[in-house]
Amino acid sequence: MHFEILGEIQWPETIASGRSIWELRRLNRIYGKTTWRKRKGIAKIRLEDGTVRLEELQWYEGHGKGRKETKIKKYLE
Repeated sequence: MHFEILGEIQWPETIASGRSIWELRRLNRIYGKTTWRKRKGIAKIRLEDGTVRLEELQWYEGHGKGRKETKIKKYLE
C-alpha cells in the first residue's frame, strides 16, 4: 500500500536496536552495514484513494542512511 506522510511524525520512539532487530542481516545486505534501529511513531497520512488518516507507523532507521521501509502498523482513527 502506497501512502504519503503529511507533516511530522509525532512521538517517535525506538522499539529495537542492534542485534534485537530480526531483519538486521537483510537490512545490512540491502542498504549497507550501519547501526540500525526499528522505530515507531504517529502521523497523519494520505492513502492512495485520497483519504487522510491518523496512523501508527513503523520504520527502520540507519545511521547515515535515513528512514527506510516505512509501514502502517495500526489505524488510530
